[in-house]
Order: sequence, then C-alpha cells, then structure tokens
Amino acid sequence: MERDASSAAAVRIEGLWKRFGEQVAVAGIDLEIPAGQFIGLVGPNGAGKTTTLSMVTGLLRPDSGRVEIGGHDVWQDPAAVKARIGVLPEGLRMFERLSGRELLGYTGRLRGLPADEVDKRATQLLDVLDLAGAQHKLVIDYSTGMRKKIGLAAALLHNPEVLFLDEPFEGVDPVSAQSIRKVLERYTASGATVVFSSHVMELVESLCSWVAVMAAGRIRAHGPIAEVRGDAPTLQDAFLGLVGVRDLAAGGDLDWLGGGAR
Repeated sequence: MERDASSAAAVRIEGLWKRFGEQVAVAGIDLEIPAGQFIGLVGPNGAGKTTTLSMVTGLLRPDSGRVEIGGHDVWQDPAAVKARIGVLPEGLRMFERLSGRELLGYTGRLRGLPADEVDKRATQLLDVLDLAGAQHKLVIDYSTGMRKKIGLAAALLHNPEVLFLDEPFEGVDPVSAQSIRKVLERYTASGATVVFSSHVMELVESLCSWVAVMAAGRIRAHGPIAEVRGDAPTLQDAFLGLVGVRDLAAGGDLDWLGGGAR
C-alpha cells in the first residue's frame, strides 16, 4: 500500500517525563518525528531511549506529558494508536511453544485480520525474512537472529503506519541483519515511518535520513542527518561531542593497566 509521506509529523511528543524513584530517566522531552522516513533515536547506554520508546508506544505510562501518533493520543485513545503501530521491543517475550507460522497466525487474528489474509502475509514475510525453512519450528528453538526476524514479521503483519524498533540489530548475525535491513528499506519506501533506537552510529548513518540524539534523559539535537552531523566528519564524531564524552587517554586514568600482571 502506498502511503502519503507528507510533511506532517508521524509522532508528536510533548513534555514527556519519567522518574524511577530518585532517578530521572526522561526529563521533559519535546519532539516531532517526521512521517515517511527512517528515524534513528541514538544515545549511550542509559540515555533513556528504551524508556522513551516504551512510553511512546503505550507500554509504560509517563509521569507527565503526552504523545500523539497519527492524530491520536496514545493514552487517551490507545486502541486507535495500537492499530496504527508495530512494536519490536528489546528482549521481546514471545509465545515460545508456538511455531513461527503459528505465532504469526495468532498475531494476525488478534489484529482482526481475516484468516486467509493472515496466511498470505505470513507466507510472504517468512519467505522475505528467510524463515520459511524454520516456519514449523518452535520459537523457543530459534536463534537470536531468528527471534528478531519473527518478531519483526509479527510487528509488520498488520501493515502499520509507524514501526518502532528497540535495538533491532543487537546480537544479530550479518546475514539476518541484512534481511531485516532490506525489509525495513522496502517498508519505508512505501511512505511508512520507522523509528529505531541504537547506539551504533555507523548503522544509523547508513540507514537513517533523520536522527534524534539523546543523553541523560534529554534530546541534545535532532533533525536531518547532515544537519545534526554539521561540520563533523562522521555522525559518531558529532555524537561524541553532543553527549560530552571525555577523553580517558588524555588523563592518568588506568596508568597501571598493561605490561603484565603485578
């Protein structure tokens, strides 16, 4: 299905906060994510990326703020939002005693799709993601890469407008990563929006057209890749400057390390 990749925002985030006890995980984010693009949410470990995506997709209730997807408030109209999004969280728990095909069949019926349409889409996704040979194998016996791919297939089955992926390439072998990448590129080419979190700048720079840099629960920069990169030679260099990484090599830290055990 061709989509209208207009200039309208796919996701609007206003004043989003989340605390866990004394720890502030997300500190008042305001962000508009453009539609019809491959979006990277990048930051170091502990920056608040997973917490942000969990709140944006309705998996975690924010302390304050609002999120709107496709003109619908995530917390005021959750059914309308969840019909429009696909989600692949990090560490996704699945029904492991189902086969890959059974999992897709179950997911499709939960989404209200007709059985014949579910079967058609499942067959196509299993084929494109190179899972056809393992479609009758139990998910509990899938490798990490296979789990990511079947999770992606389940998230795509209902053809969502916006797809949210939390570290989709983490722990995935190069062959599986290439399969996932090709499917996502084909998906965004139709005008859909992909938002994925990562701390691998080279991957983000090669895939994304738009990026938001996050550190310590705040957005440090956002916009088209070239704009965020600025005069820096790579996105990695710009990222390190934005998040304030100090140079360990310049100081005396770890001067005892090396030269054999003592």
